[in-house]
Amino acid sequence: MTVATPPFRASRPINQKTEPFLGRKATVLGNGLQLLNLRMAICQAIAEEMERDPTIVVMGEEVAQYNGAYKVTKGLLDEFGPDRVLDTPITESGFTGLAVGAAMTGLRPVIEYMSWNFSFPAFDQIISNASKMSYMTGGLFNVPLVMRGPNGAGPRVSSQHSHAVEALFAHFPGLIVVSPSTPFDAKGLMKTALRQQNPVCFLENEMLYGYEQDIPVADYAIPFGVGDIKRPGRDCTIVAVNRSVHWALEAAEELAKSGIDCEVVDPRTVKPLDIGLIAESVRKTNRLVTVEECYQTGGIGAEIATQIVQMCFDDLDAPPERVTTSENPMPYAANLEHETLPKPHRIIAAVRRACSR
Repeated sequence: MTVATPPFRASRPINQKTEPFLGRKATVLGNGLQLLNLRMAICQAIAEEMERDPTIVVMGEEVAQYNGAYKVTKGLLDEFGPDRVLDTPITESGFTGLAVGAAMTGLRPVIEYMSWNFSFPAFDQIISNASKMSYMTGGLFNVPLVMRGPNGAGPRVSSQHSHAVEALFAHFPGLIVVSPSTPFDAKGLMKTALRQQNPVCFLENEMLYGYEQDIPVADYAIPFGVGDIKRPGRDCTIVAVNRSVHWALEAAEELAKSGIDCEVVDPRTVKPLDIGLIAESVRKTNRLVTVEECYQTGGIGAEIATQIVQMCFDDLDAPPERVTTSENPMPYAANLEHETLPKPHRIIAAVRRACSR
């Protein structure tokens, strides 16, 4: 079902004293809308699809009895039982390989990495097996697997727990890379992920789990490869991914005070990428700034900029600008972390350079 994109911000905050803020059950507002946060939206999508499809199983570290490290799977064990919601040992390579095999033989596993930083021990399973199995078997074995968890930097978790991996996994054919910025997008994209036949890297952000929005009660799904304009504008296109969307919108509001009107485009899926939507925006604004938590070298912005230069060279009034995590391991100190991430002050500076203002 196709539904209209709701407003970016919730109509009001969740009252955590009287209203649910964890699990699948949301507060119904009327007019076909419900109020929830991003972690609830993901939980709700998984639970609804588990009701629809008995082959969906959830596994990972602490996803069952502890309800997930970030409480995204809260209530699933009670509702669906230990045969479909399974705690695993701390062995990412092991349970990823288990999930690949289960997907090949008829199940639809959803596995949680406590952090996408912890997917690295499972890299061989993801790249050598999950991404290539359908190709190597001529389509005999599909791998309908969803790999999900928090991606990017949390607050002061330093260099080993702060990687953003969109660009890394988008490099490999056979993987779909999803990176939602809102509850509406997260639920609709998770629905799509659980209804198709390919392995999906579903990249969340722990700093957005509490972000609230009014979304439809009715069932809906968002197709892969379809971006969304989060803010229309005429002077500069900002393409931002995941949490960077929120920073880009903050920067756009500040820039508007000085007469620079930015359009903020959220690709929603990094692979497949809605380059057509981005090109349409750039042809209108004649400028491009990309924002991401990945590093600059080999980042998403590098790919977007290359394609836009190829497609829109005569439309560009300035070279594309890229705002990324700076090329250093993430510092622990809060002030240095602030300068490392693609925060609004760095986005504002990039837009001003692009606009020569």
